[in-house]
Amino acid sequence: MPRSSLGIVDWDDPSSWSAVDAVGTIAELCAAGIVEVPVYDIAASRRTGTQTLHAPDGRFIAEGLFAPVIVDACREAGILDAAICLRRQRVITFLLRLTRDLREGRKPPWVLVRRGWRLLKDEPRVVTEAVAHGCQPMTPREARRMLQDG
Repeated sequence: MPRSSLGIVDWDDPSSWSAVDAVGTIAELCAAGIVEVPVYDIAASRRTGTQTLHAPDGRFIAEGLFAPVIVDACREAGILDAAICLRRQRVITFLLRLTRDLREGRKPPWVLVRRGWRLLKDEPRVVTEAVAHGCQPMTPREARRMLQDG
């Protein structure tokens, strides 16, 4: 597993997961409506099992820091309806992420603050890359409205 400058497993590094496996799993979910997906314990820095994911109509929302990495492959495979990049003030994203990570006990607080600060500074690059892959930047309210209308 890749390591961050904090000396811990870097779950934010794209080499911490397999984009090819992710696209294959998404294709299977779209076709069959059910798939087994891995479950990870970020605090323990390891995979802890699997869970069954259901999407009976073959439609679902995938989100996360790595979503833009697989947008092109999903589009080429014909399994992408829309690609959205949520945007809000970086400080709000930092606080929401930190609150979630502290609540879930993902890592020691000092690690979470430093990781969050690094992600806050990196956010413009992340959004730029997402847009380059065809993700449409929008606020959470705009995305909710689009998904409800779609």
